[in-house]
Amino acid sequence: MAGAIIENMSTKKLCIVGGILLVFQIIAFLVGGLIAPGPTTAVSYMSVKCVDVRKNHHKAKWLMPWGPNQCDKIRDIEEAIPREIEANDIVFSVHIPLPSMEMSPWFQFMLFILQLDIAFKLNNQIRENAEVSMDVSLAYRDDMFAEWTEMAHERVPRKLKCTFTSPKTLEHEGRYYECDVLPFMEIGSVAHKYYLLNIRLPVNEKKKINVGIGEIKDIRLVGIHQNGGFTKVWFAMKTFLTPSIFIIMVWYWRRITMMSRPPVLLEKVIFALGISMTFINIPVEWFSIGFDWTWMLLFGDIRQGIFYAMLLSFWIIFCGEHMMDQHERNHIAGYWKQVGPIAVGSFCLFIFDMCERGVQLTNPFYSIWTTDVGTELAMAFIIVAGICLCLYFLFLCFMVFQVFRNISGKQSSLPAMSKVRRLHYEISETKQEPQIHQQHIGEASQEDRINLSLWPPCHSRGTALLPAVSCPLSPLLSLFCFLSLSPFRLSLSPPLHLRGAALLAGNGEREICQAFSNLATWSSTSYCYICTGHVRESLQPSSQDGNRAI
Repeated sequence: MAGAIIENMSTKKLCIVGGILLVFQIIAFLVGGLIAPGPTTAVSYMSVKCVDVRKNHHKAKWLMPWGPNQCDKIRDIEEAIPREIEANDIVFSVHIPLPSMEMSPWFQFMLFILQLDIAFKLNNQIRENAEVSMDVSLAYRDDMFAEWTEMAHERVPRKLKCTFTSPKTLEHEGRYYECDVLPFMEIGSVAHKYYLLNIRLPVNEKKKINVGIGEIKDIRLVGIHQNGGFTKVWFAMKTFLTPSIFIIMVWYWRRITMMSRPPVLLEKVIFALGISMTFINIPVEWFSIGFDWTWMLLFGDIRQGIFYAMLLSFWIIFCGEHMMDQHERNHIAGYWKQVGPIAVGSFCLFIFDMCERGVQLTNPFYSIWTTDVGTELAMAFIIVAGICLCLYFLFLCFMVFQVFRNISGKQSSLPAMSKVRRLHYEISETKQEPQIHQQHIGEASQEDRINLSLWPPCHSRGTALLPAVSCPLSPLLSLFCFLSLSPFRLSLSPPLHLRGAALLAGNGEREICQAFSNLATWSSTSYCYICTGHVRESLQPSSQDGNRAI
């Protein structure tokens, strides 16, 4: 049935389909709430203070906080003074995960934040705009007795933002500052079982490195990773839903191509939205179980950005295609004012994500928020994206208002319209719909089939969302407008951009056809109309400009 995208359904069938979709939605919520565990888990790690007495600290040697080859440890900084241990010889060591546990690729990612325990000393206070500089090395291995393999080694600067709530007097020495947590590390995959962090705080008074940062007692880390059980349920649901969405998308586009006209803008946008939905749901994360793909977080952000940009664009174009005005909007260029903010906002968020997670592909300790310039740049991107989002919602609300205002205006002006024009707007509200029987449909020839548009207002731009049925032509009066390069215009009504087929049916066939035959002005020669039965003889061409009456 060329030309029909969605079959006309009765109220009963529509309720059944809606009920099935609602059941699937409820099942999805129940699976997520009852079967799947929490999405993430936070684990606290306390660093162990190891002593590295080697003269060359840059030589590769990994200090383990526990185990058979554990390092020489000290309990606190005060213990280092009598042993004449310098600050450059102290290494804060953190093993990931905790003892008797191991990491898994099902965890998907690791995010760490850092908390410094800094004691107040009168002779070693935190200066304003103090910055702590850490020499961090990250290693991994997959066996408890294997050698460590270096994964990253970077100098990590972080701004300190600490406050001391008590008076800065001698009796309050030893109390801790209240410091903000600091972003420390993010890895987009968990491909190994064990990880080791060695953190050094090198002191250089000449270069003013780690001077005026107070007395650091301990370093604590909080690691956040995705739960393996949640990942398995998430993968299973994506694997189940992706083929369903893909099949629906292929079926939809096949019905579009069966039509005897090219796809219109709204149909293309719906198809693009289906592609973006399929793209975001494709379970490519299965490959991260066997491969060390650290770019999966960045790839996931890009997929989400494409989907949301298409979704926002769809709502704009959907409203615009039902404005019922005289503007031609069957091209994306007609929506540049509304789609422009979406493109600018998406581009700003993409640049921000590339500056953050793009750099983390080579340096997992990098964060754009650690420097003043980076913070201002990130805030600028976010503010511009927020402004674009506000402009989008203003445009969308205004277009929705215009749609309802135009519909209300058409409804209020129906009594004053001519009979033909009023029928154009009231066809969907006809109380006596034509009764279609399956046996008649089967017996009708292909030439006798026609599409019946039943959705108000009948301002058809050929949208595939209009429900349609296939019915025999005889004995109904039919008006069939063939595809044309120019819009089909009537002199007594605004431009009727009929790029599909419309069926006018009722008891007053002769009167309606006579009204059409009396119209004074028609468009170019790119249309024809068909009347059947006894009415065919009464219909004559209204002008001699090359139009044909069949």
